[in-house]
Amino acid sequence: EQPSEIASNINYHAQFSPHFSPFKFEPEQAFFATAESVRDRLVKQWNETFLHYHKVDPKQTYYLSMEYLQGRALTNAIGNLDIQNAYAEALNKLGHELEEIAEQEKDAALGNGGLGRLASCFLDSMATLNLPAWGYGLRYRYGLFKQLITKQGQEEIAEDWLEKFSPWEVVRHDIVFPVRFFGSIEINPDGSRKWVGGEVVQALAYDVPIPGYKTKNTISLRLWEAKARAEDFNLFQFNDGQYESAAQLHSRAQQICAVLYPGDATEDGKLLRLKQQFFLCSASLQDIILRFKERRSGKGSWKWSEFPSKVAVQLNDTHPTLAIPELMRLLMDDERLGWDEAWDVTTRTIAYTNHTVLPEALEKWSQPVMWKLLPRHMEIIEEIDKRFLAMINATRPDLEHKLPTMRVLDHNPQKPVVRMANLCVVSAHTVNGVAQLHSDILKAELFADYVSIWPTKFQNKTNGITPRRWLRFCSPELSNIITKWLKTDQWVTNLDLLSGLREFADNADFQDEWASAKMANKQRLAQYILRVTGVSINPNSLFDIQVKRIHEYKRQLLNILGAIYRYKKLKEMSPELRKNTTSRTIMIGGKAFATYTNAKRIVKLVNDVGAVVNNDPEVNSYLKVVFVPNYNVSVAEMLIPGSELSQHISTAGMEASGTSNMKFALNGCLIIGTLDGANVEIREEIGEENFFLFGARADEVPQLRKDRENGLFKPDPRFEEAKQFIRSGAFGSYDYNPLLDSLEGNSGYGRGDYFLVGHDFPDYMDAQARVDEAYKDRKKWLKMSILSTAGSGKFSSDRTIAQYAKEIWNIEEC
Repeated sequence: EQPSEIASNINYHAQFSPHFSPFKFEPEQAFFATAESVRDRLVKQWNETFLHYHKVDPKQTYYLSMEYLQGRALTNAIGNLDIQNAYAEALNKLGHELEEIAEQEKDAALGNGGLGRLASCFLDSMATLNLPAWGYGLRYRYGLFKQLITKQGQEEIAEDWLEKFSPWEVVRHDIVFPVRFFGSIEINPDGSRKWVGGEVVQALAYDVPIPGYKTKNTISLRLWEAKARAEDFNLFQFNDGQYESAAQLHSRAQQICAVLYPGDATEDGKLLRLKQQFFLCSASLQDIILRFKERRSGKGSWKWSEFPSKVAVQLNDTHPTLAIPELMRLLMDDERLGWDEAWDVTTRTIAYTNHTVLPEALEKWSQPVMWKLLPRHMEIIEEIDKRFLAMINATRPDLEHKLPTMRVLDHNPQKPVVRMANLCVVSAHTVNGVAQLHSDILKAELFADYVSIWPTKFQNKTNGITPRRWLRFCSPELSNIITKWLKTDQWVTNLDLLSGLREFADNADFQDEWASAKMANKQRLAQYILRVTGVSINPNSLFDIQVKRIHEYKRQLLNILGAIYRYKKLKEMSPELRKNTTSRTIMIGGKAFATYTNAKRIVKLVNDVGAVVNNDPEVNSYLKVVFVPNYNVSVAEMLIPGSELSQHISTAGMEASGTSNMKFALNGCLIIGTLDGANVEIREEIGEENFFLFGARADEVPQLRKDRENGLFKPDPRFEEAKQFIRSGAFGSYDYNPLLDSLEGNSGYGRGDYFLVGHDFPDYMDAQARVDEAYKDRKKWLKMSILSTAGSGKFSSDRTIAQYAKEIWNIEEC
C-alpha cells in the first residue's frame, strides 16, 4: 500500500515484464509498467470474485453489446481502487507525474457513440453494486476510425490502440469456441437436424477486468477475437507459391474483428457485418451454456428449465438479435431439447433494449444473405414467424390486418428481409426504452400493436452515467468542493445526495468556490484546444459545446447556422455595440460515419466557418468557432467539465435518450435543448427555469412535416439570411449547395428539411439571446449551474442498473 512499495512494484514490471529495450523508463514505458502494477491488484480481486461466484452460484446477467466505449482505464482503476494518491506519490519517486503517465494511454477503440459508452457505464455500475454480471463484446483491431481534419474536411485513418498492446487484457487460451458460417443442414434418421460444413473459425476470449468503486468485486468484459487454426493453413498450396489461397481462412477470420461497423454498402460488407454479429452471439452463448453446465454438474440431477433462473441475457439494441435463434439451435441441435422446451428457455432468458426509433437504425437483414450465411438459423426464424402468425390468428383475429407489419419476416418480393426488432419483441420476455419519452413513443407508435398482445412486456429504464468517471475523476476540483460542503463523499455512490447542494445555491462563498473550480476546468480545456487545434480561446468567454456523433437529426447544422448568423450580426455592429455582447466560444466535435456524405459536409462547414471567424480581428474577441478533432471518451473528460452551455438540440422525438446531456448537467453546465429524449426528465429534475428550452414538441413534428409538404412553411428571414451568407462564398469556395438544398423545398428525398431546422431556427435564436442575457448576471448563472448539478441525482447509472437488476434480470447483490 505504501508509495515506496508501489514504486518498487512498478520498477519490477519495468524490469521483468519488459516490452521495450532495457534501460528506458520514459513516460510510455512508465505507463505500461504502472498499468501492469495496477493489473496485479485487479487480477487478485478478479480471481476472488470468480471463485466467489462459483461457490455461491447466483443468477448472472450477461450483457451482449457490439460496442464498449471504455476510455482510458488507468485513472479509472486507481480511482475505483482508491489508491490514486499512493500511485501519484510512487510515480513522483520515479521522476514522473501521474497526469503525464495517464496521458500515454490510448482510448480502447471498441465503440462509436452513446450506445457503446452506455454499456461501459453499465459495467462500472454492475461492479460497484456487486452484481454478478459480465459484458460480452468483440476485440476490434482498429475500432471505428481516428478522425483527422484536413483542408478536405474529415478524413478517416485506422485507430492504433492495439498497435503495441493493451496492458489491461488477459488472453484466456483455454476458452476457445468454434463458430460456423455457411454450410448446410443434415437431417438425421430421427428427424433431428444438424448444421454441417461451411467454414469454421475459432473464437478466443480476452478478458478485461472491470473494478467497482471501493468494492472488492472485479467483473469481466470478455472480448472475442476470431482466429483460424494451424491446420487451416494449407502448407501444400503455400509451397506451391499460392500464398494468398493457402492462408484464406486465416485472412477471413482476421476480417471479422478488424473494424467496428464495416461499410455495408456492398454485398460483402453486409455479409461481414452479419458475420460479426453472429460471431459475438455464438461465442458468448456457447460460453454461457458451458458455464451453466459446469456449475450444474456437481449438483446431481438438474433440468434445462432451470437455465433462466441462473442466466439473464440482455441484448443491447438489435445487433445481437441472432442470440435468439442461436440459443434455440444450441438447445435443440446440441442439447436435444424439443421446440417447446427450447422456446420456453429462450424466451425466459433474453431481454431486449431498444435504442432508437430511426427507421434506418432498426436492422433489417436480407433473407437471401441470411440463408447463405446461417441456413439453420433461417429455418428457426421461419418457424418463430410461423408460430407467431398462428398465435395471432388463433387468439387475436382483430390484429390479422396488422400482421404484414408485425411479423418477423417481410416477404416483399423485391426485397425480402428479416426484421430484427420484430424478432426481438416477439421473442424477448422484456423490451425496454431508454428514457420516459422514448419508451412512451415505443408503446404508442413503434410497437403499439405488440403492446395490445403483451401489455406487461414493455418497460422504461432511463439511461444513466457513472458518477465516478463523469464527475469524481474528471473534475477533481468540483468534486472536492461538493464533498466539502455536503460533509461526505457518499454522493459518489449515492448521487441523490447532490440535492443537498440546493441549500447552498445562493451562498456567496459557495458560489465563489464553484466559480473557481469551473474556471480551473475552463483553463485546462483552453490549453488543450490550443494544443490540438492551434486556436487560442479566452477562458472568460462563454464556453458553448456540442459534442456527439455528427448526424442530421442531432442538428449540428442548426448550431453552425446560428453561429453564422451571430457572426454576420457582429460584423454589422459598431465597435461600441459589440462591447455589450456576450463573448462566446462555440466548440463542436464528433465523428461523421465514413459514408455519410451530408454529415461530412457539416464537419467541413464548421471548420470553414472557424477558419474565417477566428481570423477576423474585428470579431474574434467576441466569437470563436472551433471544431474539436477526434472526439472520444478522453476528449469528453476534458470538454465536459470545462463547458458552461451545452447543446442537445435534436428534432423532438428522434433522440432516444442521450447521455452526454446528463454528463454536462452533472458538471454544472446549462443545457439549451429541445424536449427530446432524457432532456425532458433533466428539465423536470433541475427545474425548468434552469433549462433553455426551444423548438417543436415530439407530438407536433408529424403535422409540421405535413404542413411543409403542403407548402405552408414560411421561413424566418434570419434563417434565409444565414443560408444566403454561406452561398455568398463568405466561408470559401466549397460547394455547400447540396447541404443547403436538404433544407429547401417542401418534400422529396434529401430535401424538405425533414429535421425541421428551418422551423426551429427562430425559436433557437431567441433561446440563445436568453442565454446571452443570463450569462451577464454572474450570480444568477452560478446559481443555475449549482442547481443543475444538484438536480442530477436521478441520472446515475447505479440507479439505472439497480432497476434492470430488480425489474428485468431478477438478480441480486453477490
